[in-house]
Amino acid sequence: MFGLFGNNKPVKIRSRNENKKYGVAAKDVKELLKKGCKLLQLPSPGAHVCLYSDGTTVTEEFFQTLPDHTELLLKTDRYADGLIEAAKGLLSDEKSPQRRKILTDLLLNLEDRSELESREEHEEWFKGVDDRFKTKSAYMKFNCEGRMRGYMKEVHGATKTIQKAKVREEFLKTSKSLSEMLKTAKNNGCYFDRTEKERLCTREGWFTCQGSYEQKVCQSLHSINPYGSRESRINHKSSDINLNYFYGLLFTRENLKLVHIVCHKKGAHNLLCDAKKIFRKASDTNKAKQNVKGKKRRLV
Repeated sequence: MFGLFGNNKPVKIRSRNENKKYGVAAKDVKELLKKGCKLLQLPSPGAHVCLYSDGTTVTEEFFQTLPDHTELLLKTDRYADGLIEAAKGLLSDEKSPQRRKILTDLLLNLEDRSELESREEHEEWFKGVDDRFKTKSAYMKFNCEGRMRGYMKEVHGATKTIQKAKVREEFLKTSKSLSEMLKTAKNNGCYFDRTEKERLCTREGWFTCQGSYEQKVCQSLHSINPYGSRESRINHKSSDINLNYFYGLLFTRENLKLVHIVCHKKGAHNLLCDAKKIFRKASDTNKAKQNVKGKKRRLV
């Protein structure tokens, strides 16, 4: 059996609420936590490992001295878990749009899994993303490249507004030169790629708003981490809107009622849409794209 696991150490791991043990091989505690959290479907923030026998915390140094097949317990931050459940409970009953926004942002931060990078580690993040993208950074880079190509397309489009032939000809030459410069720079896809030096985000993937064009900094301190969750990554388009849901609300008896003029209240009803139904699920969106034939569709 010597050398069967290479440099990896085989251990037995379980969660606090589960008796079943799982065999995991890892070279260090960091890798063990990634594999263990995925296997046991536990949030990685605040996760740590200890001996199952007496609760001793397993550090990197201690891990290297453990005998093979030692039984370990993977724990998560119980306070964070409790806070997540409490926030979900409040969100389900909350009617105020402002408070719902606050609770939603809190949940996104509590459930942040930005430290995970590959499709294998964080499958939920990659729902709706083409299979050719294996890492978050690769997809974010592609996303940025698409935006840059879109800006270049707008420059080319401006040619149509130029009336004088000579001016239009010179503009086209300039436009083509700019296009070549952008291609040489690989469409500056590095801006969204957290592994690149010229990135616009932190190594963890946090982007900070730089404010509107006439401001030096953002007064509201806006920030977002699209690497943390699928919800943070998604940039919803009109094609993602759940049309069936809104059609039912606006034009069918699902929401319309026949009332006497005396009972007709014309003021604002202060009702909210079901947040879970506003956008179509990724699987539904993918099916719709697959049904479109003879057209090349952009991924973002």
